[in-house]
Amino acid sequence: MKKIRSGVYGLNALMDGGVNEHTTTVVIGSSGAGKTTFATQFLRRGLEENEDAIFITLDETPEQIIKEASLMGWEDVENYMEEGTMVFVDAGGKQFSQFIQKELAEFVDDWAGHKARIVIDPLTPVLWSVKEKYEQRELVSFLLRETRKIGTVLCTLEEHGTVGDLSGPEIVIPMYLADNVIHLRYASHEHPERRELKIVKCRSSKHSRFWHPYGIMKGAGLYIRRKENDTTKMVVEPDLTALLKEKLEASGKGNASRLSGKALTNILRTTELLSREPFSDITPEELIHLILEEYGLNED
Repeated sequence: MKKIRSGVYGLNALMDGGVNEHTTTVVIGSSGAGKTTFATQFLRRGLEENEDAIFITLDETPEQIIKEASLMGWEDVENYMEEGTMVFVDAGGKQFSQFIQKELAEFVDDWAGHKARIVIDPLTPVLWSVKEKYEQRELVSFLLRETRKIGTVLCTLEEHGTVGDLSGPEIVIPMYLADNVIHLRYASHEHPERRELKIVKCRSSKHSRFWHPYGIMKGAGLYIRRKENDTTKMVVEPDLTALLKEKLEASGKGNASRLSGKALTNILRTTELLSREPFSDITPEELIHLILEEYGLNED
């Protein structure tokens, strides 16, 4: 199966090179874990590769999601919307089970022939829209099967109750149906400084089976660290642009001609934003390495 880059720095290496195309990934996490940030990064990476982006939101409004993306430093989201390559489907307040049963097929037909990435954020209200477990399974199965016809799907799931308990029916059913399951473990009240990611499931691919620390930073979004670092504050304003050019030359590639114009613009914009941020749990060199890895620029 063809691999596509996830857009999350450090994740592809844990999933044998990326996400398999035309599969479904479920990202599970509690409030504040970074699920929507993860989903937005996934879409933006596809837009860089001239794929379309469909964001189906059942909780926050499109305006709120755009605002949060801008606060993360991703102002280009509005540009993509103006171009028509990124669209929002505001399903909040709808009888979503009826939408799936009566309107989804037409929606998929409208997007036939497009190479898209689709986000459903969050998937939890879809399950709550029907009572019986077998109805929940059939509804979610149909939703994922239909949306996969037009691209690669990512859904978020809200983790309620005890952090790490993935036995609830609203989590078990999507986990069973999905090709990939990623758990963002974050106990905001108990350990706000600790964030860990684990790939619970990854069909047809080798994958890491360990917990990996992750962080969230303006410009970079969610990134996965290779190892634990101490939390001592480092240089606040590293010259990341110079460091990026140095690493590109050292990699033997010498230039970024293999990148699309959108990708190169986003990389430079990301390094500019990161140069203004304090580094606490990762070094500038490590983060630049993860950025280069995402774009295949430090591979042998």
